[in-house]
Amino acid sequence: MASPITVTDETFQSEVVESSQPVLVDFWATWCGPCRMVAPIVDELAQEYEGRVKVGKVDVDSEQKIAADFGIRSIPTLLIFKGGKLADQVVGAVPKKHLVEKLEAVLAS
Repeated sequence: MASPITVTDETFQSEVVESSQPVLVDFWATWCGPCRMVAPIVDELAQEYEGRVKVGKVDVDSEQKIAADFGIRSIPTLLIFKGGKLADQVVGAVPKKHLVEKLEAVLAS
């Protein structure tokens, strides 16, 4: 059963940029209420897209460099990477259907 991987400043390059499959990265924090609302959806997506999309989580409090590099100002922010490049993004707590549509569009491109 797949679950999101923890992405750090040190592993971002290898886990996200160099990934052979698209990567959904959830920028979150433990104190963030909307982040806690999105977390179960992100967990479900990790399972449902296993083998097609890698799912990672970045704790913005402990991994501030990555958050700063991508100008993360609001959390949750979910970034979708394909071929090492930013393909799409979602800011805020959104329904699962919205994230599925974004992932499907990136997979189809």
